[in-house]
Amino acid sequence: MIETVRFVADRIRKLEVQGARNVAIAAIKSVEALAEETAAKTRKDFMEELNEARDTLFASRSTEPLMRNALRWIISQVENSGKEKVGALAEVVVSSSKRFLKDLEVSKECIAKIGAKRIRDGMVVFTHCHSSTVTHILRKAKEQGKKFEVICTETRPVFQGRITAQELLSLDIKTTFIVDSAARSFMRNVDLVIVGADAITAEGNVINKIGTGTIALLAQEARKPFYVVAELLKFDPATLCGDYSQIEERNPNEVWKNSPEKLVIRNPAFDVTKRDFIHGVVCEEGIIPPHAISEIIRRKHPWIF
Repeated sequence: MIETVRFVADRIRKLEVQGARNVAIAAIKSVEALAEETAAKTRKDFMEELNEARDTLFASRSTEPLMRNALRWIISQVENSGKEKVGALAEVVVSSSKRFLKDLEVSKECIAKIGAKRIRDGMVVFTHCHSSTVTHILRKAKEQGKKFEVICTETRPVFQGRITAQELLSLDIKTTFIVDSAARSFMRNVDLVIVGADAITAEGNVINKIGTGTIALLAQEARKPFYVVAELLKFDPATLCGDYSQIEERNPNEVWKNSPEKLVIRNPAFDVTKRDFIHGVVCEEGIIPPHAISEIIRRKHPWIF
């Protein structure tokens, strides 16, 4: 039922589901549930229901190309299946959803193996916000017996860095937690900066949690390598036509509840890190120079274009 999709979209909108990968997984599973529970009688009705679900989920968060690409691919599989009966169409949704989710897990494991090679004994690794893929890389390095420590930012205003710190401590990884504004003071002691991504543009720029661009500047100033970790499907095809991913602005109350009247509070959720500051994008295909991302994606996922 479409109500299932609306419930998930509402949770995404309220930030009860966070992280690009987790948002994509939640959206995929809601569409899978929709297909399993559908009351549609004709192909036309089923496709209308599916497209309404897509639009509802798209509207829940503006900077989520992984979710958008996942839903586009699943719906394209249905449209091109040649099936007419609703039951058969629903089976295509379910099988395509499961395949996409499996591919996500495979890519996450590939990225972890590749990224862990960059971490050596004695290193100090700096990260920002919370990325399940970054955490998986650090987990893999720990499992390989490497001894290193991590500095992570609190990531205001919703403190996603606390999630990162808790996960790293549960893995018995030495972790230092700092306020965002202290990043420059600690950067000189860092060997490697590694962050996640919410979106990759056609130019090879990266959109990620607000503050990422500043950290990239600090890394360049301190001459520290700055790597972005992302699945290729975080590529935003709209940027091919010059459209930039919309930077979502969130509730000012996150920054200051009961703030003074007439005070203007801006609360952008993301910023853009230019490719010139990025040493490489760690993805399932290896470590790619950011300027080459579009070509790699064109070969790997031609359907996006």
